[in-house]
Amino acid sequence: MIYIIDYDAGNLRSVQKALENCGAEVFITSDPDDLVRADKVIFPGVGAFGKARESFEKYGFVDAVQQFIKSGKPFLGICLGMQLMFEAGEENPGVAGLGLFKGFVKRFPKSVKTPHLGWNELIQVRESPLWKDVPLASYFYFAHSYYISPEDESIVIGETDYFGRVPVAIQYENVFGLQFHPEKSQQHGLHVLRNFVELLSHG
Repeated sequence: MIYIIDYDAGNLRSVQKALENCGAEVFITSDPDDLVRADKVIFPGVGAFGKARESFEKYGFVDAVQQFIKSGKPFLGICLGMQLMFEAGEENPGVAGLGLFKGFVKRFPKSVKTPHLGWNELIQVRESPLWKDVPLASYFYFAHSYYISPEDESIVIGETDYFGRVPVAIQYENVFGLQFHPEKSQQHGLHVLRNFVELLSHG
């Protein structure tokens, strides 16, 4: 059973449909107490860093997510959901992220076309269960103006080449993050989501 967190900052229905297409039982919830019953949780996000963080706290998900992650069950952040896992971001200075990982979310340089919108190649820089049977040099759909800069580069499992190599996928134990939108990335995106659906808990 997979729960998708609804905190007014996500493209929820397309994520839900993609997961159901992978054979998953999926529920969308705005109640943090539901996470206790989840086998896996997806943390989506579209919009501004500060507003999303405020909404996430308003719904009471901060402690619930931390407890869920401690359980060892798989947790996946998508797009802004992944960015909010870090300590802070340039979009809204002074607003704290969730701090699950040390690092910062930076805006693209002014010299670069912003937002990064469209298909780009995923460079698999480390092995991950998410990449199981996903062909090398597969393309995925991106829509973002900011990128993660993790303090610990060993958590980066995927990059793309936009203005040089940019980290776009992370993994640490049972926590995963994707900058691209797997739900909008056709067959390869569904393959990544199916791999997530089939993950076993670490706990």
